[in-house]
Amino acid sequence: MNIHNLTREAVLKSLVTSERGLSESEASKRLHEYGANEIKEVRKKSLYQKLFAQFTHFLAILLWIAAALCFLSEYLHPGEGLLSLGIAIIGVILINAVFTFVQEYRAEKAIEALKKLLPFNVKVLREGKAKEVRSEKVVPGDLILLSEGDKVPADARLIESNRLMVNNAPLTGESDAKPGSHDASTGDYLESPNIVFAGTLVVSGIGMAVAFATGMSTEFGKIAHLTGGVQERLSPLQKEIIRVTKIVAVIAITTGIFFFALGFFIGRGFWHNFLFAVGIIIANVPEGLLPTVTLSLAMGSQRMAKKKALIKTLTSVETLGSVTVICTDKTGTLTQNKMEVQKIWTIRSDQRSAVSGQQSDIHLMKIASLCNNATYTDGKYKGDPTEVAILKAAREARGDIKAERIFEIPFDSERKRMSTVCKIPLYPPFSKGELSGIPLFGKEGEGEILQEKFFVLTKGALEMVLPLCDKIFEGDNLISLNDENKKTLMRAYHSMMDEGLRVIAFAYKSVGAIHESPLQSDIAELESNLIFTGLMGLEDPPRPEVPEAIKKCKEAGIKVIMITGDAGRTAVSIAKQIGLVKGNPVVIEGREMHGMSDDNLREKLSSEEILFARMTPEHKMRIVSILEDEGERVAVTGDGVNDAPALKKANIGIAMGITGTDVAREAADMVLLDDNFASIVNAIEEGRGIFENIRKFISYIFASNIPEAVPYIAYIIFNIPLPLTIMQILAVDLGTDMFPALALGTEKPSPGVMKQPPRSPDERLLNFRVLRRAYLFLGPIEALAGLFGFFYVLNSGGWQWGTILPSYNVLYMQATTACLAGIIVSQIGNVFACRSSIESVFSLGFFSNRLVVLGIVAEIILSAFIIYHPWGNKIFGTAKLELNVWFILIPFGIGLLMAEEVRKFYVRRVDNDGIR
Repeated sequence: MNIHNLTREAVLKSLVTSERGLSESEASKRLHEYGANEIKEVRKKSLYQKLFAQFTHFLAILLWIAAALCFLSEYLHPGEGLLSLGIAIIGVILINAVFTFVQEYRAEKAIEALKKLLPFNVKVLREGKAKEVRSEKVVPGDLILLSEGDKVPADARLIESNRLMVNNAPLTGESDAKPGSHDASTGDYLESPNIVFAGTLVVSGIGMAVAFATGMSTEFGKIAHLTGGVQERLSPLQKEIIRVTKIVAVIAITTGIFFFALGFFIGRGFWHNFLFAVGIIIANVPEGLLPTVTLSLAMGSQRMAKKKALIKTLTSVETLGSVTVICTDKTGTLTQNKMEVQKIWTIRSDQRSAVSGQQSDIHLMKIASLCNNATYTDGKYKGDPTEVAILKAAREARGDIKAERIFEIPFDSERKRMSTVCKIPLYPPFSKGELSGIPLFGKEGEGEILQEKFFVLTKGALEMVLPLCDKIFEGDNLISLNDENKKTLMRAYHSMMDEGLRVIAFAYKSVGAIHESPLQSDIAELESNLIFTGLMGLEDPPRPEVPEAIKKCKEAGIKVIMITGDAGRTAVSIAKQIGLVKGNPVVIEGREMHGMSDDNLREKLSSEEILFARMTPEHKMRIVSILEDEGERVAVTGDGVNDAPALKKANIGIAMGITGTDVAREAADMVLLDDNFASIVNAIEEGRGIFENIRKFISYIFASNIPEAVPYIAYIIFNIPLPLTIMQILAVDLGTDMFPALALGTEKPSPGVMKQPPRSPDERLLNFRVLRRAYLFLGPIEALAGLFGFFYVLNSGGWQWGTILPSYNVLYMQATTACLAGIIVSQIGNVFACRSSIESVFSLGFFSNRLVVLGIVAEIILSAFIIYHPWGNKIFGTAKLELNVWFILIPFGIGLLMAEEVRKFYVRRVDNDGIR
C-alpha cells in the first residue's frame, strides 16, 4: 500500500478509522493485535556475557596470572603454602566478579527505573476527543495531534497540516527541517512530505496524522533491528577510575618485582620472595573500586530524582559538580508558572483590572478568547499557562465566544506573536460603527445571524505587534495611531513591566467578506494595518524557594544569568524580587545582540550582574558558546524546540519536565521534574557531594593499603615473621572494609560543600592531596597500630628477635591476628575520619549516617567471626585474642580520629590548601 499516494478519505478508509479517531475498545483490540509501540533493544548483552566479562578485565587477568604462578610453584616446590594462596586468589577473582556484576546490574536497573519517571506522552484523537496516552499505547489507525516540540511516536500519514516543519535528523542525520503537507504525493515514499516518521521532531506548526506503522514495524524500528543496540560509552569518571586502577596495579607490580629482587640481594629464598611479591600486589590492587564508584553514581542519580532532578546519563552527575554558570529561563523556573491577568489597559481605561463596556475592552476580550490555543473542557482549563490565564480572564469577562477558526499563524520565538483568522458571526442590532463601515466585531447575541465576517486576530510582544498597527481605539472611537497615543501606551507598558508583569499586546482587523479566502493570503499582508486594542499584564509570582537557592549559588561561586523572552523591565523587577540582582544590572535586549560583536558581548558577560531580555534561542546559543570559550562550565535551561542546540552545546543541558517539549528533553542531560530552579541547585549540591563521596571512599580504601604493605616490607628487610598473611589482607579488602566503604558512598553532601568554589574539570579524582592524606597521614597510623599489636603479642609470648616461627604456631597466629585487629580498629576510626576532609565529625554527628553505623556493626560481626569462630580461624589462619590486646589497640582507632580532627582544624583555620 502506497499510503502517501492516497487521498485523505482513502487513507482513513484503508486504516479502518475515521475523523473522530478510534474507539477505546478498538484501540485496545489493536494494541493486543500489533503489540506495544516500542523499539525493542536487540543484541543486548546477556547476563552470562556480562558475568563472563568480569573474569577477563585487566585486574582479573592480573590475578589469574598470579594464581597460575602459585599453582605452578606448588607443583614445582610443594609444601610452601602456595596452593592455598592460589585457591585464595581464585576466591578473590570470584568474589570480585560477582560483586562487580551485582553492582553494575543494580546500577543499570536504577537508571532504567529513573527513565520510567519521564514518560513519553502523545496527544491522540479518540471518539472525537483529544486525550493524552503513553506513546507505547499508540496503534495503527490512531489520529495523532502534532504541534511544535513534539516527537513523532509512530510512522504516520499527515491528513492536516498548518506550517508544519519536521526535523528528520534522528532518522536521516540531516538537520534541516522539511515542510510537511497533507496532500497526496507521488514519488519516493521516504521523501514524501505527507509522511512523518517515528522518532522525528516537529520544529514548528501543527498537524494531524494517522499512524500506520508502530514499534519495530516503523522505519526507525527496522534500522534498530539491522544495527543492533548501541553500546554505551564509559563516562570520563569511569575512564579515570580504570586509569587509576591500572596505575596502582603497575605500581604494585613494580614494587613487587623490586622487593622480589631485593630479597635475593639480602639472601632470601625464591619462595619467600615470591610470596612477598604476590602479597604486595594483592595488598595494593583496589579490587572493588570501579563497581563501587558506578553504584555510587547510580545511587546519587536516584537521590537527585527524589529531589526532582532526573539525570539521563551518569556522566552528567560528574559534570554537575564543576558548573560555574547557570543560564536560566525566568518563566516557570524562577517563577511559579501560575499566570493570572492582573491588569488590563486600553487607552483612557487607566490600567484597570475590571472590564468596561467600551468597544476597546470588548474587542480585547474577544481577541484574547479567539487568538488562543488553550481550552476549557469538563470544567478545566488546559494549555500553556500564559494562554490559560488569558482565556480565563476573557471567559470571566465575556463568557464563551462563538467563532470558527479558519487559519492560524503559530507563535514562534522569532516572531514573538501568533495570529488567527476567524469567521465571526454578527448578530443584530449592529453598532453605529459597524453600520458606517468601521471594522468592529458584532455583539454576542441570539437568533438569526445577519452576517459573518473574517477577522485577523493577533496577540504577542508589544514591540512585535505595535509596528503592524496604524489605528487604535480611544474609548468607542477608532483613531489613527500617532506619537501622542504611542507615548501614552508606552507609559502604561513600562509601568506594568516595572511591577514585574508579563505584558501581552492585542490587535485585529477585518479581512473582507466570507467569499474571500484568507488561507491564500500573504501572511505579511494579513498582519498589516491592524487596529491596536489594548494590553494585558500577567503576574507570575516567583517561587518562594528561589531566593534561598540564588543565595546558595552565590556562596558556591556559581554565577546565575537570567535569559528570558520577557521584556527587560519585567526581568529586572523579578530579578530584584528573588535577590538575583541588587543594584542596576546590565540589561541586554534581543535587538542589541544583533549588532554586538563577540568581544563586546564577552566584556558584558564579565559584569557582576547581567540579565538578557527578549532573547531568542539563537541568542541563548551564542551566549552559551562565548561563556564556554571563556572556560566556564555552563548549565543552561530550555523548554522549546529551538532551545535544543543550546542544550546540546552546554556542559549540562537542563530541560523542563512539565512545560518542556519532547525535543528539548531529548537534547538535555538532565530533566527537572518540577521545572524549579531550586532543583537545579539541589542537583549541583548532590553532584558535588557524589564526587566528594567517591574521594572519601578512595581515601578510606587507600589508607588501608599502607598497613597491608608495610608488614611485607618489614618482613623482607628486618628478617622477622610475616606480620600479616595474604588471607588476612583479603579479609580486610573484601570483607571488613567493604561495608563501611559502601556506606561512605551514601553520605549526604557536607554542610560546606556549597560554600566552596566550583571544582575544576581538570581536577583529578585521585590527586596528590588525596594520596598524601591516605598514604602519608592516615595509612602510617594504621600501620603503626597493626605492627604494635603484632610485636606486643610476640613479646608477651616470649619471642626473641630473629626467631622465625612456623605458620601453624599459636603465638604466631595470635600475633598476626593482633596485626589484623589493629588495622580493623584503625579503619573504624578512619571511616569516621573520612566522612569529610574538612568538617569535624563532631559537627556532622557520629550517628547522622545510619549506614555508616550499620557498616561498622557488620565489620565488627565479620571480625568476630574471623577471630573467634573455628571456621574463621581455619580459613584466615587466625587465633583468639585476649581482652587486654583489644584494650591496647582501641586507643589507636581513637588516636587516628583525633589526629585527623587536629588536621581538619588546621585546614579550616590556617591553610585551605593544606593536606586535604
